Amino acid sequence: MTNGFKIIGIATRTTNKDNQAQTDLGKLWGDFFAKDLMNSITNKCSNEILAIYTDYKSDFTEEYTTIIGMPVATLDEVPAGLVGREFPAENFQKFIARGDMPQAVVDVWMDVWNRDAELNRNYTYDYELYGAKSQNGAESEVEIFISVK
Repeated sequence: MTNGFKIIGIATRTTNKDNQAQTDLGKLWGDFFAKDLMNSITNKCSNEILAIYTDYKSDFTEEYTTIIGMPVATLDEVPAGLVGREFPAENFQKFIARGDMPQAVVDVWMDVWNRDAELNRNYTYDYELYGAKSQNGAESEVEIFISVK
């Protein structure tokens, strides 16, 4: 079980069909860094970056929303052009992507999708946590949390 949290960041609606997510999420990550959101988001709880997958139409084969942002203490001040969301506590199964990014993360997601039925996914929200170890080249680590029933 992971405690709930609040996040401020940028969002897009996408789908995994026809590699659309690859294009959309690449642009979203580019915008996150180009707009220097790490330094413009106030009330941060940490310097970790979260990538949240939520608002699933049904499952990973349909549309969903991705938010890239940072955990915050309050949603009282959401800067213009950004989104603020609160996510409740959930049960998660944790995976760790190890290696060169973003390929290591993609490989974990491919495994998750291949094991979708056995994981008993909840499809409320899933997220990736980019912490201190996420920028270490071939030694990088990103934690991935999949909501389960």
